[in-house]
Amino acid sequence: MKSNVGSIDRILRIIIGLAVLGAGYTFKSWWGLVGLLPLLTAAFRLCPAYLPFGLSTCSGSDRSH
Repeated sequence: MKSNVGSIDRILRIIIGLAVLGAGYTFKSWWGLVGLLPLLTAAFRLCPAYLPFGLSTCSGSDRSH
């Protein structure tokens, strides 16, 4: 599949994912595991929520990954 998560989007997903995981750990809540979703989408450079709408934050050179 083609990538649909660009560089800036990827960095933001990593930061948000780590923040949510950290908050879950700090407050001892299982809801912190929700932070894995943005981390996984950043790692695979694919966001399933973008697919039905045909969205992409990739520039032309990012799509080949």
